[in-house]
Amino acid sequence: MRSCAFGPYVLIPERQSLTRDQTTVRIGSRALEILVALLERPGELVGKAELVSRAWPDTFVEESNLKVNVAALRRVLGSAPDGSQYIATVSGRGYRFVFPVRISGETDASATAKSQGSGAHNLPVSVTRLVGRDNAVDAILCAVEASRLLTIVGPGGVGKTRLALAIADRLTGAYEHGVWFVDLATVNDAALVPTSIATALGLRIHSANIKAAITAFTADREFVLVLDNCEHVVEAVAACVDPLLASSARVRILATSREPIRVLGEQIYRLPPLETPPDGSKLSAARALTFPAVELFVERAAGSTSEFELSDENAPVVAEICRRLDGLALAIELAAPRLEAFSTRELLEILSDQSHVLSDRRGRDPRHHTLAATLEWSYSLLVEPERVLLQRLSVFAGAFSLESACAVAVDKGRARSECIHAVANLVAKSLVSTERGAFGTQYRLLDTTRRYALQKLGESGESGSLRQRHAEHLLDLAQRAEAEWKIRPTAQWLAEYGRKMDDIRGALGWAFSEDCNIGIGVALTVAALPFWEHLSLVEECRAGVEIVLGDRFANFRSAGDEMKLQFAYATALLHTRGPLPEVKAAWTAALACAEALHDTDYTLRCLWGLCDYFTWTGDHHSALVIAEKIRKLAIDHDDLDARNNVDRQTGTALRYLGELAEAQHHLERMIVRYIPPVARSDIARFQLDPRSAARGTLANVTWLQGHPDKAVAMAQRQLEEARAAQHALALCNAVVHTTCPIALLTGDLASAERLLVGIEAHVAEHAMTVWCAMSRCLRADWLLQSGDASGLVMLRGAIDELLAVDFRMRCPFYIGVYAADLGNHGDVDAGRVAIEEAIALSASAGEIWCMPELLRVKADLLSKESARRTAEPEALYTQALDLARRQGALSWELRAATSLAEHWLRTDQGVKAAAILPPVYGRFNNGFYTRDLVRARKLLNDMGAAGKRRVAAASVARRAKRTHPGLEP
Repeated sequence: MRSCAFGPYVLIPERQSLTRDQTTVRIGSRALEILVALLERPGELVGKAELVSRAWPDTFVEESNLKVNVAALRRVLGSAPDGSQYIATVSGRGYRFVFPVRISGETDASATAKSQGSGAHNLPVSVTRLVGRDNAVDAILCAVEASRLLTIVGPGGVGKTRLALAIADRLTGAYEHGVWFVDLATVNDAALVPTSIATALGLRIHSANIKAAITAFTADREFVLVLDNCEHVVEAVAACVDPLLASSARVRILATSREPIRVLGEQIYRLPPLETPPDGSKLSAARALTFPAVELFVERAAGSTSEFELSDENAPVVAEICRRLDGLALAIELAAPRLEAFSTRELLEILSDQSHVLSDRRGRDPRHHTLAATLEWSYSLLVEPERVLLQRLSVFAGAFSLESACAVAVDKGRARSECIHAVANLVAKSLVSTERGAFGTQYRLLDTTRRYALQKLGESGESGSLRQRHAEHLLDLAQRAEAEWKIRPTAQWLAEYGRKMDDIRGALGWAFSEDCNIGIGVALTVAALPFWEHLSLVEECRAGVEIVLGDRFANFRSAGDEMKLQFAYATALLHTRGPLPEVKAAWTAALACAEALHDTDYTLRCLWGLCDYFTWTGDHHSALVIAEKIRKLAIDHDDLDARNNVDRQTGTALRYLGELAEAQHHLERMIVRYIPPVARSDIARFQLDPRSAARGTLANVTWLQGHPDKAVAMAQRQLEEARAAQHALALCNAVVHTTCPIALLTGDLASAERLLVGIEAHVAEHAMTVWCAMSRCLRADWLLQSGDASGLVMLRGAIDELLAVDFRMRCPFYIGVYAADLGNHGDVDAGRVAIEEAIALSASAGEIWCMPELLRVKADLLSKESARRTAEPEALYTQALDLARRQGALSWELRAATSLAEHWLRTDQGVKAAAILPPVYGRFNNGFYTRDLVRARKLLNDMGAAGKRRVAAASVARRAKRTHPGLEP
């Protein structure tokens, strides 16, 4: 991940994160975007118009806005270490960043594995100091070193979360791959626990088995996972934690829960309430402050009202208040701010009158009673508008904006100002917390407060109507988010909308629960599609869409809904489970809807999907037919981008069909005509950069045509483009389909190993099941070329995994590699069975590009079987040569000619061998240090030396015959 360092500051543009000496710097989004623009070109003049367009895209603003934000930026940054300013003004023109900038960071696949490096974390910024828990922190830090799973157990409100965050903050620099926080308080569906963990780890899951994907990703990493509020999903947490600990030796888990997780190896730390002064003691202020409960009370009270001061006179009263609250941190934090309205003695009297609240709470932990009493009391002190608002805000599962609060909580015809005023009051009374970020202030109800308010909402009879308002608001929000995705920077979009998934999940759960509102549920599922896509929640998308596509919801889906849902289902299913028949059925259904609606954009998208499906299944004839449909539609609708880019699909299909010259023509034409997209919607339309993908396919064609050096250079360029794009699929495509296979074909095992290490980490991080299997094919080939027979088992297993999900692209070639190496390791019979499988699959699927190589391998196996049988191997070698020539595949032709020459040498047909290889070798003009050419040259040299020996022997024989006429040579 790229970072820019200057003075004590480090900016990570991708995260929109600015830190000073490892401390987060709060800065407005506009100012931060201006800073990013200046740091991208340090020392250069960046014009005012350019800065305005970066900070305010598609919005007209006065130049004064830019001046204000630059001034704010200068105030935040202060002076540079040498006393100068970081940013210089070029009068009338723009600004220049004048301090030295150090730009660093890797963006390749190997860097992906280290992206969560030392000190990396997603911990929320704490706005208050942890009080009275020094001993607990020390004890837990020691325990974390000794135990890989430690659970902080205690009642609600005791301070488990705050303690865990403080410990996590202490650990951020101690673990290679960071510390990652998972807030499970908002997760009401146990099935979403693995998704929440994966999201916190930054995984973009492309697998149906999320738990297995997490386990694979964490296997060789060292980090701390903080699982907060586990009690309501404790069984699901246990199901995730157990296999994770078993397979990941360097992972530590710190959990908080009201009950233990109960898995093997768990160490439990029971967190007691804060210590309070003993009853009946006469305390001075100094003595009272030695008790953590009093210290916390005083600190929170002073933060609420500057008039409060602990004195010898009020210290005993404060001590009694803390005892009444049983030392529960949350209860103290709720009560202390009330000193703004009451004296300490009045506050104690109010608390003393809460005994009636406990009368109907038999059999529960008395500390829970006290917390409930505190909440009840805090609630009773609210004026009616504040009570109503608190109830209504409880429908938000996660953080919400002031705009969202007003949209959901304000009745029609009522002024928004009432809601805004009431929110401010609830914040002041510690019932609503604030989270200030670079993109504005968000609000949240603490979990305990929210549960209490939800209960009150249910009692009010408003729950159904508020849930409906909440769901309708999310629909509006989702539509706006989809529109803004096309124009806003990724970090800004994610900051504003990325955290809405908890609320979307909650709204979907309500809508489908007892069929509360199926219509809204279906509409919200459709609206959630962009969120699932942009947050890479592929498996969650598949599961959610699959539900809504059920027959019972058919009457609630419009044709447009059907189209979008089927399209999303096909896409998610392809990337999580492979090209199953259901993928084709879903894309076909989506295509029918798109055509009926005359939606050209979705028609093209569906055709592109079907083309990818046929390519993955190895049915390249069908892929070619679909590509021609795309071309015709693009021409009919004058869609220049689609018309140009479809040459990639056409070229890809022709490449696999062995029509190399035609493939080259289409791919080169596409690369020349390619027009880079302007909007993100155009990028999403083609899934990845079509020109880069076309360049990779052309690199493969170029190697087949006998230009190894040119192919390597072209593959390297595609890899660099994929790294720059920072797109998960683009990097997979570049490495798995192009760069690494070409390295293996040319015998460059060192480069192949570097690429494999990076891509293995990459596919593990993104849990890309099909790509994992393909990368194992490459790893197995590397092992076999390195002389390691273990590659045989790995290769067969990976091939079988691909074939099981109907993924057949390149499988005939890999089965051919498997067959050849079976023969090389002595199992010729098994090799013959495997090569027959490869040839049959190649012929049936249309993967003709590798047929010359498969015929050569079959001939090699027959040749190994019996040296006396020459006719059948010779016929196969000749067939391989002829087919390679027709395809224009000079590299396959060289392999076939070399093998045939070796065969003829073994069967005493040296004259034929000397005639077959030199003409083929002589057509190469580069790549002379690659494996096949080195092998051919060595054979030519050996044949030349043998020929010289034969000539010399014949000359000696002739001389001997002349000297001794009766002597037979």
